[in-house]
Amino acid sequence: MESSTSIKELAAALAKAQAVMENASKDKANPFFKSRYADLESVVGVIRPALEKNGLSFIQACHDWDIGAKVETIIMHESGEWLSCGTISVPATKADAQGFGSALTYARRYGLSAAFGVATEDDDGNAASKRKKEVFKSEPMSEWDKLDVDTQNWMLGEAMAITVMLNDGDVEGAVNHLEGLNLEVDSKIAFWSRLDSKQRSAIKKYQAEKRAAQP
Repeated sequence: MESSTSIKELAAALAKAQAVMENASKDKANPFFKSRYADLESVVGVIRPALEKNGLSFIQACHDWDIGAKVETIIMHESGEWLSCGTISVPATKADAQGFGSALTYARRYGLSAAFGVATEDDDGNAASKRKKEVFKSEPMSEWDKLDVDTQNWMLGEAMAITVMLNDGDVEGAVNHLEGLNLEVDSKIAFWSRLDSKQRSAIKKYQAEKRAAQP
């Protein structure tokens, strides 16, 4: 995390802004998990009024990444002080404008939510907690431990992309992305352990329905 030499005024202004920020309205439906989530417009709508009243603003810089979107969120104060909140990387589901556009939207939304502490999905914390418990008690962890660090980091990035798509109701995109990885059996077991039971069930259900629809 980088910042200007001093962020005293920025920190004070940000504290005031966050004190009046509410959680983003969950106005988009996810039919696969029967839940709702807040889109980018809702997140910006919650953040911007509080920032404007306290001399704050933000920019989201896009960094080059061949396989997806990498977005850096930077908070700025009218005094000239600034704070980089780091980057969010989201792999594109398809190598076309739509795939990269979706990845950019996901990265911007998650970057803003993380930078300003705005909750967008009630189930995120529960899902992460459940996933952690399932990973430590299940056999696939042994397959995961066999992987080198670079492969683990790559799989975590791919699992994040699938998680984002499923949270937004794009189960078709998630399945296509997973199948496009062409994982071997052992690698697939390790990768599967990065997803929680709801995500695995949604994928399996879609795959079964797809097979049943084939002539």
